[in-house]
Amino acid sequence: MTPSRRGVLTGIGAAAVTPAGATTRGGNTEIGLALDAAMALPVDDALSRLAPFRLDDAGPGRRLDLQAARAGLAIDRALTAARGEATSFSLKLQRIVGNDATLDRVARDLGDAHRAATAAADHLFQRLGIAGRSSGARFEALWRDPHWLFADDDAGRASAVTAMRATLAAIRPRLPHLLGPLPPECLVVDVRALDAAEIAAGKGGYRILPSAGTRGLYIVDLKEVRRRPRFTLPSVVAHELLPGHMAQMPLEALARPHPLRLRYAAAFSEGWGIYAERLMAIDGLYTRPEDMLGHLHWMLFRIARGLADIAIHVRGIAPDQAEAAMRETLGEPAYFAPFAGDIARIVAEPATRAGEAWLPLRLDRTRPTSRAGWPAWHAGLLRHGRLRTDMIRSR
Repeated sequence: MTPSRRGVLTGIGAAAVTPAGATTRGGNTEIGLALDAAMALPVDDALSRLAPFRLDDAGPGRRLDLQAARAGLAIDRALTAARGEATSFSLKLQRIVGNDATLDRVARDLGDAHRAATAAADHLFQRLGIAGRSSGARFEALWRDPHWLFADDDAGRASAVTAMRATLAAIRPRLPHLLGPLPPECLVVDVRALDAAEIAAGKGGYRILPSAGTRGLYIVDLKEVRRRPRFTLPSVVAHELLPGHMAQMPLEALARPHPLRLRYAAAFSEGWGIYAERLMAIDGLYTRPEDMLGHLHWMLFRIARGLADIAIHVRGIAPDQAEAAMRETLGEPAYFAPFAGDIARIVAEPATRAGEAWLPLRLDRTRPTSRAGWPAWHAGLLRHGRLRTDMIRSR
């Protein structure tokens, strides 16, 4: 099948594991049954079960399911024979992101992004007259400026919610020029703070996805509202609401990708949320230098934990050294991810943070140069549910 100029792909890595001469014809139902069966089979048997089906006989969503399953199962097979930390880590990246997410490429891109974001932050700090020996020290100073802090009371929390709603209102009219038309329910979204009962129950922030008849809602954790300066919240709105999770996740729910695609494109959802923050920066949402610094801090948080992921699992760097490097970059941890706890998660989940941090960089490079092509390209990314990066083409 010839790749579409509209940007939804037909499968690089998947094609590599499809035998020449595969001729079994089967529509969406037959392929779906084979995918269901493959979930319970050993890897080699699962690949054999899926190999005969022709991609051209499947609808767009089922084709993506089949491509992702073939690519991911092939990586699972390679992992059983992998030797060396670097090889294993690279395969784990490719398993959840895409076949093009090789270790060398991801490490290089994250390093470049770290330098670029740090330089951009340093420029803004100079503009604001905020000095410090490192970007982390400068972020710490910004975090302690009382001008940007909400009062630690109900009125302060209400002000934070009001600020987030104002950002959401500023984003909505931009969406047609970025994502194209969305289902109406994706736009019926709002934000509120955790209530007293939820706080007493130990809940963190969570979301209720919009659907027909159900308003989407992001319930934000403002228990320690003094740790959430005003300039950090615009990026949260872009990530958690629009054009982030409240656009991608409801569309994916409608598309109903197969569990094997969810497994082998696992980094896409969080990667899309991060990309949504970057997209709003490009579109000029963060007009104040402090808001842009809040955005850059979120970006550096994702990049720094991706680099820590590689440092610990490939370079042999001790977790406490990786934590020190994150502190040097960030100064302040992300609200929901204290440094020590985040490092513990990175240790327990190799390749996850690196994959999530790299995916938005990949989307940045692949996005059409002309803004006129953005709505159709983004719509193609979201229409049928998550994608592996080797299934994405520029327009």
